[in-house]
Amino acid sequence: MAAAGQGDGTVGKALDVLDMVASHGRPVRFSDLLEKSRFPKATLYRLLQTLTHQGMLQLDPETGAYTPGMRLVRLAHTAWAQSSLAPIARPWIDSLASETGETVHLAQLDGGQVLYVDKRNATKPVDMFAQAGKVGPAYCTGVGKAMLAFLPEDQLASAIDRQSFFPHTPHTLASAEALRDELTTIRAQGHAFDREEHEPGIICCAVPILTKGGRVLGALSVTSTTARTSLTALEQESGRIKEIAAHIAADAESWRFPEQG
Repeated sequence: MAAAGQGDGTVGKALDVLDMVASHGRPVRFSDLLEKSRFPKATLYRLLQTLTHQGMLQLDPETGAYTPGMRLVRLAHTAWAQSSLAPIARPWIDSLASETGETVHLAQLDGGQVLYVDKRNATKPVDMFAQAGKVGPAYCTGVGKAMLAFLPEDQLASAIDRQSFFPHTPHTLASAEALRDELTTIRAQGHAFDREEHEPGIICCAVPILTKGGRVLGALSVTSTTARTSLTALEQESGRIKEIAAHIAADAESWRFPEQG
């Protein structure tokens, strides 16, 4: 993250600072930001002042801590409504969650990682990492692998370079080579699995959401636990998940490129 704004001038630096504040998940003081910042003290202070004056950050005068500002919240809501699949997909994921009784995740790629844009809980909810608004790894999640598998080679190579291949569980894919082998299988069968690769006990079947031209818009998954079901049982839902994904893709294309006349 720290290098994201390098070469992008002041705007890139400011976005790096916004990322730093947001990544803490709580109000954060200047001293804490300075410890992790690549910027000199004076530069960091100047960027924080500018972002605060512009409403992108807000400073609590009593605690001296920074949090995302209301202007940023407004922009985030607009981006969610105009750029994410969530508003378009809502009725479809509602239907899929109702049919399966399991957790349904809707995700998109963000810089080679998975951004969860919506979620419906199972009839009996289970605590897990994936929540709307969270960013997770692509190499060890069903939705991540479903999207990676259908990227053009240049985009795929770039996305793979961004993966950490951290071993979250004994089932996590440990290398780019292992990931590429699995992506070949996913392209052939049209769906992906999470085999307890990110969290112990959490499994899923996921499919990509593709335009008619094959461009990746996002991914959809039905997620459960090994205590409740099996991968074999989840795979039986793959046909229905693909149908729902196709409906979402069609609605997305109609919304973005409405027919004239």
